[in-house]
Amino acid sequence: MIEAKRVHVIVEGRVQGVFFRAFTRDEAFRLGLSGWVRNRPDGSVEALVEGEKSAVDKMVQWFHLGSPHSIVEKVHLNEESPVGDFGTFEIHYY
Repeated sequence: MIEAKRVHVIVEGRVQGVFFRAFTRDEAFRLGLSGWVRNRPDGSVEALVEGEKSAVDKMVQWFHLGSPHSIVEKVHLNEESPVGDFGTFEIHYY
């Protein structure tokens, strides 16, 4: 049985206007994760990620590095109970 994990993440720094959401989606696809990512009005980026524990852990490491042109200053992480596969990973827009 595969151990699942779900995390709610908020990334602060220079993370908007640098394709952070697109790179997040691509990395989530590569790792086989589901969930979503979106910009927040305060300039941070928020994501909800779920999948195999080891893949989610790799995604959390990626959030600390960020996309090529981003500058990650802080990552807030809240682990939640897995609820099941979202089926895909999406960029949410307001």
